[in-house]
Amino acid sequence: MEVNIDQTHWYDRIWAALIFFTRLPFWRLHEPPKECYKAVVEFWPLVGWLTGGIMAATLWLGEQVLPYSIAVLLAIMMRLLVTGALHEDGLADFLDGFGGGGNNRQRILDIMKDSHIGTYGVIGLILYVLLLYFCLQSMPPQMAALSILAADPYAKMLTAQMVSMMPYARREEESKAKVIYRRLTVASGIALAVQGLLPIGLFIWYTGTAWETLIFIPALVMYFLYLLIWRKIQGYTGDCCGAVCLLVELSVYLTLIASSTLMAQI
Repeated sequence: MEVNIDQTHWYDRIWAALIFFTRLPFWRLHEPPKECYKAVVEFWPLVGWLTGGIMAATLWLGEQVLPYSIAVLLAIMMRLLVTGALHEDGLADFLDGFGGGGNNRQRILDIMKDSHIGTYGVIGLILYVLLLYFCLQSMPPQMAALSILAADPYAKMLTAQMVSMMPYARREEESKAKVIYRRLTVASGIALAVQGLLPIGLFIWYTGTAWETLIFIPALVMYFLYLLIWRKIQGYTGDCCGAVCLLVELSVYLTLIASSTLMAQI
């Protein structure tokens, strides 16, 4: 019997988000109702607390016994293992589709759905991983670990807004995950904001970073990506969400590095 999502428990929705966005065996402990998977985006930043925490802990602990460059690489590898490279797969498909599909909406969608990776996807993933590596490697270990804890949930919070900003670009049966996320309600929007803003707020308070820059620039990156996606395909897909999440997170690190460089020159 189909269950209305509003009749499900909040902890079932959190559990569904943990199962959906990670490869950790949460499903062995509890299987939430199928309808809960329509609300997983509402707890995406909370999953970021876990994935970001594991990545940050790997970097911090690894740096105690290994060269820092190796610790950074291990931290990136750990997140890929925990998430199953879910978002990286989305980034590759997104780059292939938007890079090779021109202005043909259906061609873009068809390319993104193709399981094969193309030139744009390969080059884009290489450049993304290199940028991520050098961003983290250029920060002191403590700052890098703290920035991961802040950037991961914040990027997921910003990206989740796309679910309410535009419709799903395909039909539900054409979705890779066979589920379409529901639009955010007022309550879920507030909960989403708390999940995403609390870690970055604590980071700004602890490090003394200029909050206007760190909050505004990643949000601007998300908005311009939204405009690109809307112009090309008039809707989002899971691949688009994964790509935007990674690019917004990367913009947080780039903003931090640019800010510290400019401050050092003053």
